[in-house]
Amino acid sequence: MREPMSIEGYDALVEEFKYLLEVEKPKTAQEKLVAAALGDRSENADYQAAKEKLRFIDKRLFYLNKMIQNAQVIDPSLHDHKRVSFGSTVTLNDLDSDEEEVYTICGVLESEPEHGLISVHSPLAKAMLGKQVGDEFKIKLPKGEKEYEIEDITYKNIYSLKKNIRTKEDYAFH
Repeated sequence: MREPMSIEGYDALVEEFKYLLEVEKPKTAQEKLVAAALGDRSENADYQAAKEKLRFIDKRLFYLNKMIQNAQVIDPSLHDHKRVSFGSTVTLNDLDSDEEEVYTICGVLESEPEHGLISVHSPLAKAMLGKQVGDEFKIKLPKGEKEYEIEDITYKNIYSLKKNIRTKEDYAFH
């Protein structure tokens, strides 16, 4: 299944993959060799820790590789956003409470629901896709059915809205 993501999201995946493969994995493999040289591996905590760390790195590399292979890189700045699509920032009016809510539709690895960045696979995003300003829709949520009206659709760069951007320090397994 293709996994939609922004250009920056794809670049971040590739950066993490390369870092783990070229820096973290060789460093950890060396730590494992040094620990193994100290003797009895069955009771060697450093050896066991390095072995476990390598296992985590390999699992993460496998996952990242799968995401990279399935990536559908989308540049949302090229869309006109007259209808809700990937990368759209949508202002909704909750018709029950008359409260305004703002969401930006992004890739699953880019999502930060607590900051209004919702995955294109989320029920709310799926309900909004293809809609335009003035359209109303209902959605069933865990707390019951909600009804919304789309008030505005704009484009804002997904990564300019993110609060939790991972860095190389975040890639390492401690």
